[in-house]
Amino acid sequence: MHIFPQEVAVPKSIIAPQNARSRRTANALLAAARELIAEQGFESLTMAAVAERAGVSRRAVYLHFTSRAELVGSLIGYVGEVEDLGSSLQRVWEADDSVAALDVWAQHLARAHPKILAVTRAAERVRETDPDAARIWNEVMHRWRLGSRRLATWLDDEGRLAAPWTVESAAEMLWALMSLDMLERLTVDRRWSRKRYAEHLGLLFRRTFVRDEGTPTRSVA
Repeated sequence: MHIFPQEVAVPKSIIAPQNARSRRTANALLAAARELIAEQGFESLTMAAVAERAGVSRRAVYLHFTSRAELVGSLIGYVGEVEDLGSSLQRVWEADDSVAALDVWAQHLARAHPKILAVTRAAERVRETDPDAARIWNEVMHRWRLGSRRLATWLDDEGRLAAPWTVESAAEMLWALMSLDMLERLTVDRRWSRKRYAEHLGLLFRRTFVRDEGTPTRSVA
């Protein structure tokens, strides 16, 4: 008869607090990184600076993130989670139709983009010289383009995309209209409320991209 050593089961009550503590520490490090970038730019983001801001040792930082690149790579998901950006975006795709989705899209941009403005701006400034900043910038732009194309395709599928727009050209213009410059100039410089920004942006989208009922569908490059 073979005798196998019995596995030692670690109580869940022990594992859970350890995991919870690890999660809290990781979130504290990501929060510190976000603050540093927003306040001082990517130039200030070192593992030592993150450790000091979070009130932990550098060793603790490296236990959670093996490099600055890994830390920065986790930042997008962290911001999305703490700001609930996924739920905000989901409302767009749950709209009744593509035209209604344009208004919800405008509301999403007004609600979500101010929350990512500081970090995204900081990434934009140094993306040509800082690979980690470029990674964030490229990922954000990729997601914006995907969303814009999905909207343009939805309009076209429902026969509501106005001439002379094609799915490609409408997607590119929708993406361009997500400009951080426009957001900053209107909500910061001109002090528009987010509600006003969303209403006017939604109107711009509808007047620009939506075909009037009864108008023949026609697309050109």
